[in-house]
Amino acid sequence: MVPSKRVYLLLVLGIAIAPILSLFISIRATIAIAVLFNAIILGLMVADGLRVRRSRVQITRELPSRLSIGRDNPVVLKATSPNTDAQIEIRDYYPTGFGVSAPALSAIVPSNSTEELTYTVHPTQRGEFPWGNIQVRQLGLWGLAWNDWQIPQSKRVKVYPDLVGLRSLTIRLTLQSSGSMRQSRKTGIGTEFAELRNYRTGDDLRFIDWKATAHRVGAYGNAMPLVRVLEPEQEQTLLILLDRGRLMTAKVQNLQRFDWGLNATLSLALAGLHRGDRVGVGVFDRQMHTWIPPERGQHHLNQLIDRLTPLQPVLFESDYLGAVTNVVQRQTRRALVVVITDLVDITASTELLAALSKLAPRYLPFCVTLRDPQVDRLAHTFTDDVAGAYTRAVALDLLMQRQVAYAQLKQKGVLVLDAPANQIADRLVERYLQLKARNQL
Repeated sequence: MVPSKRVYLLLVLGIAIAPILSLFISIRATIAIAVLFNAIILGLMVADGLRVRRSRVQITRELPSRLSIGRDNPVVLKATSPNTDAQIEIRDYYPTGFGVSAPALSAIVPSNSTEELTYTVHPTQRGEFPWGNIQVRQLGLWGLAWNDWQIPQSKRVKVYPDLVGLRSLTIRLTLQSSGSMRQSRKTGIGTEFAELRNYRTGDDLRFIDWKATAHRVGAYGNAMPLVRVLEPEQEQTLLILLDRGRLMTAKVQNLQRFDWGLNATLSLALAGLHRGDRVGVGVFDRQMHTWIPPERGQHHLNQLIDRLTPLQPVLFESDYLGAVTNVVQRQTRRALVVVITDLVDITASTELLAALSKLAPRYLPFCVTLRDPQVDRLAHTFTDDVAGAYTRAVALDLLMQRQVAYAQLKQKGVLVLDAPANQIADRLVERYLQLKARNQL
């Protein structure tokens, strides 16, 4: 039971009127009246707090079945008042370290009704976390006391990679491959025959099937030319190597590089499976820590999520040559090999350059690096401050050294994508779809 502000005001009022009463009655009587007044206020406060127990609100919590790292996940608290209007304050004991939009919630719940109170949590780590009870305060009918109690709602919750982003990507890929959008994109793109359709204004004349058109004219008397519709080849192999070594432990915008890389890995895997390719994933540091053989089908995505979610980066130097050698031994046929890591300069990344060069030309190597957006911001921020100028010079030097390393990779036939960590997933999927459309694999 907690006194309300009204109680404190009344107690102060009782003390304040005591000097006035002393002008008309004795001091002993004044003290007795002040004590009696305060005792009555305190008694009413206790009675008000006890009355709340007979009409406590009922609180339930609704959580997403899977929380997504780096996203605002909604949490809904439902408050039901049985027979009286209830003024409540709620504090939910969410896991320590989560960002939260509102640490405490307050509401007035009308009698015989239910109110939904929503706030969001922002996890910055994957794993399993304890979620505690719900602390509730309800104000008494007279407004003199808060009745305070806990509702047992403790449970353990799991934080996964960015599943919200995967759902958005699924919708986008589905829209891109359906309806008229699908037809317009497939015409003349790819190597596998899909269907014949009527010629439309703007279609490439090279894809008119004159033999089928002649047969149609002879059989039906319809002179509308037929156009071959091609689509990118399916059942190709996509291998994703995710680095979990020392460079991936650094934090970028409150998330470790490994988490950004894991989100990009799952996004690329989803795109590959959606396009009918076989997708395999390897996670490595000093050795190949986790290997998931390439498979097809949307069910494979669930397997990837379950296997990759528990993994965390480690403070070991990564063995790029060992990882690439492992892939070459496991995958003998040509495949797109995507290595998701970070790159410092030519000297520090010599082994990475040698490993990716080893893949070409038998495979199609693709180096994906996660740049820190803060380095970009520092490099492009002009300042008259001496310390700021030195900082900008260092940032520009880092970007220049990265560009020199990328130039060497491109000379050796390695595809390169360097993008801010918070944009890498979308950029990588877009680049993959371009490779498929151009039949570079």
